[in-house]
Order: sequence, then C-alpha cells, then structure tokens
Amino acid sequence: MAEKVFGSLFGVLLEDADFVARARQEGMSVRLVHTKPDCEIHVAPHGVFVGEQPHEQPQGPAAITLRMSCDTAHALWMGRLLVPVAIATGRLRIRGKVAKVLELVPMLRPAFDRYPDIAAASGIGA
Repeated sequence: MAEKVFGSLFGVLLEDADFVARARQEGMSVRLVHTKPDCEIHVAPHGVFVGEQPHEQPQGPAAITLRMSCDTAHALWMGRLLVPVAIATGRLRIRGKVAKVLELVPMLRPAFDRYPDIAAASGIGA
C-alpha cells in the first residue's frame, strides 16, 4: 500500500514540467526510505522507481536520501508536520546536503496539493 501511495505521489511530480526542468538543471535525485511498513522509492527527472535502486541510473547515486517512517511521511505530506521540525526532532533523517532538501521542498508543491486526494483514494484517513 505505501509503495502504491508514495509511488503515485511522486508520479504527480513527473507530470509537472517545471519540476522536471528544475530537477534536471539541479541534478536532483532523491531516495526515500520509509519504515513501518518498509518502502523505498527513487525519484529522478527520468522516472520514479519503487523498490530497489535501479542499477543504471544516469546520474549515479541519489543526491539526497531521506529516511522516515510512513507515518512521518504522511504527516509531512498532509501539512501537519513541517520539514524543518521533522529534521530537528529526528523524525526525518537526511543523507546529503540539508540545503538541497530545503531547496527541494518548494518544488514539491504539486505533490503536497494532490497528496490528500491520493491518500483518501487509497483508504488512508486524514
């Protein structure tokens, strides 16, 4: 279920021409590692990959790795938990430059806007 929800969510970003152009320009790729249940997603301008990291990534390893529980991810996407607070409290762990993550957050607006509908369609309550 988590893979379906978060995979769909990041698919929304790849439909956004501004996100794709900026991600390409910045060389932005993200690896999300969620727990409870375990779920791994790789997001790059050329696609969203659920599960193991694709072996032939054109850009090499992800620029940023984000680790958190699925509950934390849900709270972030619903807007109930802010990224800086999640980082400060240790609910969100980052490998890579924190500045890149903070730069990434505004680029995610289309996904934040659509997440409540994606979650509801999957039977995940608010």
